[in-house]
Amino acid sequence: MHETSMTTGSLTGSLTGSPAGSRALTRGGGIALWRQIAGTVEDQIRSGASPPGERLPTEAELSKRFAVNRHTVRRAMEELEGRGLVRIEQGRGSFVAEDVVDYPLGPRTRFSENIRRQNREPAGQVLEIAEIPADPQIAEALRIRPGRTVLRVERLSLADGRAVVLGAHHFPLPRFAAMARWLKEDASITHGLAACGVPDYRRLSTRISARLPTPEEADLLGMARARPVILTEAINIDPEGVPIDVTWGRYPAHRVQLVVES
Repeated sequence: MHETSMTTGSLTGSLTGSPAGSRALTRGGGIALWRQIAGTVEDQIRSGASPPGERLPTEAELSKRFAVNRHTVRRAMEELEGRGLVRIEQGRGSFVAEDVVDYPLGPRTRFSENIRRQNREPAGQVLEIAEIPADPQIAEALRIRPGRTVLRVERLSLADGRAVVLGAHHFPLPRFAAMARWLKEDASITHGLAACGVPDYRRLSTRISARLPTPEEADLLGMARARPVILTEAINIDPEGVPIDVTWGRYPAHRVQLVVES
């Protein structure tokens, strides 16, 4: 789910009303009001009433609920942000901080296996399939001449319904011509390679860098444009050492941590 489409959900419901689980503010009791507000929001987060990624009430909503000024609310949210419980995005609001996904990079990097090892549910969506001429960078990685036609597959991978990587795969043609047909029925790249006669493959190299996302990338990954994406350029080879895929991955840096395995 994209964060731009999230509602304030259960936290708004509890903090804009007077639920039994919400702590009333005590004035003159020696505990700053902003600390009490921070404690109330923290209780909602730690209880699971507000899941990771959920949009929190606005400053105006919290100010009205607790009958305090916005500065007091802002101080409370800044405290929660500093402790890693909340992330604040300029112009978009406050969100419950997501659990960071550890994504191992090693000789056998398999998305579904990586995600399931963390007791999360993997999923994938093929966004686009097209035949394009290989530019010099792709051609060098695949060891083919520039301009040769390759199959480009844009795929969005998710863990527990949250986008964790946007990948652009490039397969040499005609060897992987059947991939286009296969991926229309099954979004698994690994299954598609097996259907094309490559039951196993390994990672030859991975280059890692970072930049800000494009508007389209930010929308697909459900993130703010002000937050960086981790970039990877990965080359996969078949058992004979022949390059079969060069993938450009884009990971939301606040949601994914790459772990390089030896």
